[in-house]
Amino acid sequence: MKRNIIIAGFFLSSIFPLAQQYGGMWIPTEVNEKEMKELGMKISAKDIWDTTKPSIKDAVVQFNGGCTAEIISPKGLLLTNHHCGYGQIQKHSSVKNDYLADGFWAKNNGEELPNAGVTVDFIADIKDVTPQILGNTKNLEAKQAEDVIKNNIETVTKSFKIEPYQKVVIKPMYYGNKYYAYIIDTYKDVRLVGAPPSSIGKFGSDTDNWVFPRHTGDFSLFRIYADKNNKPAEYSKDNVPYRPKHFLPVSIKDKKEGDFTFVFGFPGRTTEYLPSIAVEKIMNETDPAMIDVRDVALKTLDEKMRTDQATKIKYASKYASVANYWKKWIGEVEGLKKSNAVGKKQKYEQALIAKNPAIKTTIDEFNRLYTAQAPYALSRAYYTEVVRNAEALTLANNYYNFINAVESGRMDAKTLESFKNRMNSFYKDYDGELDAKVTAKVLALYANRVPAQYLPAGFEKFKDVNQNLKTVEEWSKNSVITGRGSLNGATAYSDLNKVFADQKALVQNLKKDPLMQLFTSMREAYMKNTDPKYNEYQSQIDALQKKYMAQQMETDRDRKFFPDANSTLRVTYGKVAGSNPKDALYYGYQTHLSGVMEKYIPGDYEFDVPQKLIDLYNKKDYGIYKNSTGDVPVNFTATNHTTGGNSGSPALDANGNLIGLNFDRQWEGTMSDINYDPKFSRNIMVDTKYILFIIDKFANAKWLIDEMKVVK
Repeated sequence: MKRNIIIAGFFLSSIFPLAQQYGGMWIPTEVNEKEMKELGMKISAKDIWDTTKPSIKDAVVQFNGGCTAEIISPKGLLLTNHHCGYGQIQKHSSVKNDYLADGFWAKNNGEELPNAGVTVDFIADIKDVTPQILGNTKNLEAKQAEDVIKNNIETVTKSFKIEPYQKVVIKPMYYGNKYYAYIIDTYKDVRLVGAPPSSIGKFGSDTDNWVFPRHTGDFSLFRIYADKNNKPAEYSKDNVPYRPKHFLPVSIKDKKEGDFTFVFGFPGRTTEYLPSIAVEKIMNETDPAMIDVRDVALKTLDEKMRTDQATKIKYASKYASVANYWKKWIGEVEGLKKSNAVGKKQKYEQALIAKNPAIKTTIDEFNRLYTAQAPYALSRAYYTEVVRNAEALTLANNYYNFINAVESGRMDAKTLESFKNRMNSFYKDYDGELDAKVTAKVLALYANRVPAQYLPAGFEKFKDVNQNLKTVEEWSKNSVITGRGSLNGATAYSDLNKVFADQKALVQNLKKDPLMQLFTSMREAYMKNTDPKYNEYQSQIDALQKKYMAQQMETDRDRKFFPDANSTLRVTYGKVAGSNPKDALYYGYQTHLSGVMEKYIPGDYEFDVPQKLIDLYNKKDYGIYKNSTGDVPVNFTATNHTTGGNSGSPALDANGNLIGLNFDRQWEGTMSDINYDPKFSRNIMVDTKYILFIIDKFANAKWLIDEMKVVK
């Protein structure tokens, strides 16, 4: 495979003096309009958010509770990522119609596919309700204040007069120093319209995840339907395409380095205001611990996946899931070190103390609490990752909950059926023999890395990997948990119903199972020796963080603060830019279809390319979607401050036109969740030229293009 590193002769430092200093995920009612204008925005804050007339916010939705999506036509056509719509594409797929492999394109509204349970949420309004939530909590102890706040939230929520299709959600900001109410309109009839094959929508898959240069057409199309009055309604064949207050014009103008761009969406979680000691612990202790465990698990899985095609297919999704945050944490650690995050935090703390000496007491207390919590935090990191990555222990954890439910009388027929379905799904892609090797190795890591006082008595016997391999394999091949041992003449693989036919017998079998006993001893030791102390310190840290946040905002009057991401609607902004992540290594800001062909490996599950796309490339049949280089742009990067949840977010230009679809970040800048740095932080977007090229030229779905307002 050719890895195409685009060398660009740009001078990065010429861009960054104008770039945002702190990044930012701004509440749309409180955007940093001054800095956005300085960076090149031509529209106003009112064009982004206005409840008195249509604005861009009316075209941006939360998709199915996690991702973001945007409306791109007057008929409710919705654009989001392929990976956001993946579950729906998968559910509609079959051996006969494999939409994951072949793609899906409705030829008209009648062919669009309904998706039970999928919702989109519009934010109708945002209200600052801080006085109502915190007004009567002054001078109260933390626990008392917590109870009063909880009651206030309930009271204020009920005070809003809303429509049947609306809900009110009140969210804390700035670590509980402010509160905002979100009035949400929920639409429940969302239909699949189009999706490219995975060889386009997931091109590069695990290898290219978190990386640039990237060449992924990560998009899919849905449509919102409403009743005849344009109101939310349950699915009905009588529903009609939703008529939005606003939809985004789609620009296919060329981009250039330094162009202003902003991203509008629902980022998940960031922690930008932590003290330096917290960042130091993440960078040097907890992230490396989690990387440690996943490193062992991934290497063990990879050994078999490389030599056995059946295992490669069975574990592809699991491997990708484990590798996802493993790669992210590696990039986060490297980015924190390269950006001197701890040093910058320490310098900032000293500047704050110089203005407000009382902050020294806060920082000293942070240092004490994080230092005291550190061994428990490390134990917690190893425990959670070991249980997560040793599938035998994950299974044992599930069966542990099953035993408790049976013995407490909570295992009714519906709960049992749900549990069996979950187990069936797990066993479908499970290899007990391979898992025994992973389990043996991560147990050795756990025994060697975590001090004895946090482990079960006698756990030192698991320090030897070779002995573990013999022991765990013996346990695994005779265990009902792993599906390799039998009960009532059946295994979990052959007949799960027989295994569960006699719940009492199953419980007795499980209690005697060595793997179950191992997990139970680990869990009990963790709950006794780690969990209480970790949580005790965390409660104190959380209370102190609220105080520290207030101190920062009161002391640093020159800084415009934004609240950390918490899955609420936010605006972030920056400039189109390449990057210089390492000495003498430069990535251009734009990749092209020619780069897809350079990576092409026939038949490969990550880098295969559909024949039709090859034909379009060979003929150079690009229509209006090529740029000034004569090639079709695929992905591009900018300095927008994004995180998980921003998947599917619209990337807009200075005039509010759609220019790209956010789907990832460069791993060298994933530390932006903790420490945004414009030198390293890059979000990755699918270029609208590529999206329209695939819809028009590849899918022959020009009827969808005709719906849009295309800005040429």
